[in-house]
Amino acid sequence: MTRAPIHRRSILTLLGASAAAWPLVARGQQRERMRRIGVLMSLAADDPETPARVGAFAQGLQDLGWTIGRNVQIDYRWGALDAESARTSAAELLALGPDIVVGTTGSTVRALQQASRTVPIVIAGALDPVGSGLVASLARPGGNTTGFASIEYGLSTKWPELLKQIAPRVIRAAVIRDPTAAGGGGQMGAIQAVAPLFGIEVSPVDARDPGEIERAVTAFARAPNGGLIVTANVLAGVHRNLIIALAARHQLPAVYSSRPWAANGGLISYGAVAIDNYRLAAGYVDRILKGEKPADLPVQAPTRYETVLKMKTAKALGLQVPDIVLLRADEVIE
Repeated sequence: MTRAPIHRRSILTLLGASAAAWPLVARGQQRERMRRIGVLMSLAADDPETPARVGAFAQGLQDLGWTIGRNVQIDYRWGALDAESARTSAAELLALGPDIVVGTTGSTVRALQQASRTVPIVIAGALDPVGSGLVASLARPGGNTTGFASIEYGLSTKWPELLKQIAPRVIRAAVIRDPTAAGGGGQMGAIQAVAPLFGIEVSPVDARDPGEIERAVTAFARAPNGGLIVTANVLAGVHRNLIIALAARHQLPAVYSSRPWAANGGLISYGAVAIDNYRLAAGYVDRILKGEKPADLPVQAPTRYETVLKMKTAKALGLQVPDIVLLRADEVIE
């Protein structure tokens, strides 16, 4: 059989067509699918803590190969502290058609769940995910939600100890709590169990509204040798500035549950390192976007805690901060 001749002109035409197609192929290979993440934040956009937390989340994504504007877009809604604002913001985020959403407190996660039972939800911090009904269990959360708890009840036992260390004269402590929160009872129980060991008598103060808080703290402060313990709860966070101002006005040494309190003028805080949860949440977002199911990813507890001391507040209260507290502090804010 005689092979048909291949003309030089045909070869050049074929090569030219292939070469012209190469950039189109390359561009097609480089174009990545844009994924969309919604984040419902309890903090306001201008809160001093916001840049560090948002930055930790973005850095966590970047470390896993996600670049904002290239293959991922993040939509934020801010200041969702109360149930109504959380519901409104959650609906706005879900209307944008995200592939996945992140909630930064139990109330924001609950609002996201009410808005969708199918879009995956990652918890960047919730007080008691099981007790509040956000997940079925820590090991097997089920449904469309998983993530990271913001507190373990065991750390609540450290607050009376820290209060006694920084203000040895304290023998009474008002514990500001949310009586409706799923984790409120666990925190209060842990505090009541250990407070007598440090010679402290505790009494609860409900944080339902500003008037109630102000009346209760003012009445409590009429007797000497008092202090405050503010548990981890959303309602207290709503009234953070008021509580810090009341502690200053009545000269009450106070221990708080997380860094924002000390950063905003509170005396001292002890709690989980919040930015860790944001970085870890990015890891769960990555795994879910790559095909894993929230129901199969266990809810994890915090592994790192920090003590933050506001030295200016200590001086205003006339406290001589003992060396044991200074050595314990991970951060001292002047």
